[in-house]
Formats: sequence, C-alpha cells, structure tokens
Amino acid sequence: MAVQKITEQSSHYQHLEKMPVAELLSNINKEDKKVATAVEAVLPQIEVLVKAIADKMLAGGRLFYIGAGTSGRLGILDASECPPTFGVSPDLVIGIIAGGYKAITQAVEFAEDDDEQGWKDLMECHVCDRDVVIGVAASGTTPYVIGALQQCKNRNIITGSISCNLNAPVSEVADYPIEVIVGPEFITGSTRMKSGTAQKLILNMISTTLMIQLGRVENNTMVNMQLTNEKLIDRGVRMVMDKLNISYADAKALLIKYGSVKKSLENKAS
Repeated sequence: MAVQKITEQSSHYQHLEKMPVAELLSNINKEDKKVATAVEAVLPQIEVLVKAIADKMLAGGRLFYIGAGTSGRLGILDASECPPTFGVSPDLVIGIIAGGYKAITQAVEFAEDDDEQGWKDLMECHVCDRDVVIGVAASGTTPYVIGALQQCKNRNIITGSISCNLNAPVSEVADYPIEVIVGPEFITGSTRMKSGTAQKLILNMISTTLMIQLGRVENNTMVNMQLTNEKLIDRGVRMVMDKLNISYADAKALLIKYGSVKKSLENKAS
C-alpha cells in the first residue's frame, strides 16, 4: 500500500506573508489544537509499545531513539532529560541522530539518506536483543531510520516507530508502529511544527510512563531527581519537609547528606 504523504500536503492557509501577526498566531494555535486529539487516537498503540519496553527494561534492557533532523533532536532531548529528572543512568535511554552530535545544532547534508549508517551508530552502543529501538521519523520514509530498524528486526531486537503519515514505510519494519496523523503543516512540509509537537508529546508519554513503571516516581513527585541547581535543591527540600514534617533546615541537611529525596526519606525512616 502506497504511503500517503500527508506531511507534504499543501497548507490549508494561503499568503502567509500577508497575514497580520495576530492572525498568524491564531492560525498556528488553531492547528496546534489538533495535535493532542491526533495523539489521543493512537493511545492504544502507545500503550502496547510502553508495556513491551517496560518488560525489557525490567530485565536489564535499554531504550534507544533513532532519527534524523527534528525527529532525531527530539529523541535526544527526551533521552537527555531522563537522568536529571528521574536519576537514572545516561545509558538507560539513549538518543541517536543522523550526522552525529554536530547534527543536534546544525543540518548535516544527506545524513538521513544513508540506509546503513543508522545500524552502524547503534552498534557503537552495543545494541542487543535486550534493548528496544524506536525510530522517529515524521515522514516515515527516512532511509537512515528504516535501515536501522530493519537490521534490528533481523536480529530479534524489538522495534517501535513514530511517524505522521499513513502506511509509512518505517511502520513496516517496526514491531510496534505508531502513526499519528496531524494533517498538513501550517507552513507546507515544515514538520518541525505539528508533527514535531506530536512526536514530543508521545516521547514524553513513553519516557514518563516508563520511569513511573520503574519506580522512579513516588506519588506524583520526582524523588530521584538530580540536585543540579538551587531550584531543584529547594524543590527537594520541600518534598522532604512535606513527607517528614520537619523544618526547612533539617530537610536540607538530610538532602545534602544523602543526595536525593528518596534516599533522604529511606535513611530517615531506618
């Protein structure tokens, strides 16, 4: 079945350069409102993928995101926020982008067109069948991503995909494909907009739900967050105060001594 390139369809809006600022903002916002509804429609697909990843992680596996351009950057963003937010190792959730670290801030020409390099990049991280690899590609046609997932599939490594076109080629090589259809972009083909927002929402859901499943959240608090600045230290102190009903000074002393909210509470209780 042929891919329907909805991500490349013409914008519903014409002559953007003639629109007043207020109208531009209103129309962008109008399109953005469609994204959450599109994500809601694929919650069942997200659920089965998360459960599969959780099973692998509980058995010692890792999660990889692999993508190019905006999609790759979003994967790296989500992966990089897991250690400070949930106190996990940087090796637990790993983002890989076509073109390497340079591509995080600069476009690397033709990097996404190499259908062999994605697998080579995964091999540098010693990917194995204990892991899960999610290909992130708005168009669903990126050779770098498709090639990587195909090689994973050949080696019984569980794969997922996040794309924004129906019947996307990347879905054919993913065990758990997610196709979130947000419609044409406000600027024709600019998938950094609605498609990127949809991908970010789904990545948030995946990593957050996984961390909760792994016990990195208690009640609704980030008890394992890294104390990397004064704001986070203050937040942690107030968590300890609330849990133990002690003064700010005593809570801060505990937090500084043990290094996390969770460890502070555990050691105080013991």
